[in-house]
Amino acid sequence: MSEMQDYRSSLSDPRSRRLGTFSYLTEMSPERLRRQVEFIVGKGWSPAIEHAEPENATGHYWYMWKLPMFGETDVQHILDEAQACHEAHPSHHVRLIGYDNHAQSQGTAMVVFRGLDKA
Repeated sequence: MSEMQDYRSSLSDPRSRRLGTFSYLTEMSPERLRRQVEFIVGKGWSPAIEHAEPENATGHYWYMWKLPMFGETDVQHILDEAQACHEAHPSHHVRLIGYDNHAQSQGTAMVVFRGLDKA
């Protein structure tokens, strides 16, 4: 059996924190991010964008960027909104969520921009 990798993280070091499954992988390229948004749209989920300061990103409360984009199917519009949120709040993490209206829960959530470190 191979050795399991330890991801060193600490509450005192915001740069070391992992924020969801995708944060354990290499950073998403623009094409991989586009494919994730296409998946959200293809499932019929409602995209939403949230942001939070890196030091508060482990909490449950993130600030909502506008309202959820109910019924939005334009992938580029969703990507543009995520970029606009990042530009408006460059020191915050920006998260994209796909709300599944049938299960009435988040179908997916991923950090698409990491905020600038204050450390």
